[in-house]
Amino acid sequence: MLPMCQDTGIPIFFAKGRCLPHLEEGIRRGVSRATSEIPLRPNVVHPLTRHNPGDNLGKGMPCLHFEPSDLDYTEITVLPKGAGSENMSALAMLTPSQGTKGIRAFVLETVVRAGGNPCPPTIVGLGIGGSADEAMLISKKALLRRLDRENPDPALASLERDLTEALNLTGIGPMGLGGRTTVLGVRAEQASCHTASLPVAVTIQCWAGRRATARIMKDGSVAYSKEGFE
Repeated sequence: MLPMCQDTGIPIFFAKGRCLPHLEEGIRRGVSRATSEIPLRPNVVHPLTRHNPGDNLGKGMPCLHFEPSDLDYTEITVLPKGAGSENMSALAMLTPSQGTKGIRAFVLETVVRAGGNPCPPTIVGLGIGGSADEAMLISKKALLRRLDRENPDPALASLERDLTEALNLTGIGPMGLGGRTTVLGVRAEQASCHTASLPVAVTIQCWAGRRATARIMKDGSVAYSKEGFE
């Protein structure tokens, strides 16, 4: 119940399962209510005029990614993203010949360039493959996995460990003031891609790593989790 940062981020939602009636409108009402009642800082503005409606709503905001499936419930996760970390996002369209070595180099370059801006120690989300837009999306989805849950893909798990060690050797440290802990962890996801391309996306999350999940069952009951469901 204590504030961790004055930047409460922009509202990003991931939903999966059954498509509930009026799902998007319900989320919009929830964001507006949370902004007023918690309160959340009204961060959402028009990109050109910078007009702020004061309720964290706007065209394309809140951002909702929905994956329909045969689940008998609807699961909704919110991932607030502050600007300090979001502004450090990066995308590279590598060539396949650059391979894992190129991925490591790009991640290191991105985190070193970010320095203290994203309020380290951070959590690094890594999206490998897909198309350019999908790589960015799965790099954000990677941030939903808990730090104490190893990647089920052995190759990605090894890459996560290697990058975590390398990034913590940069000496950037907490808040960029120097030290041995620059990242709390690296979380990676992959998607199949074109034979001629290797998209790589990095999304950095600040140390708070705020998120919460609600699971709405067919009978209308709701379960909540701050860490996500297994």
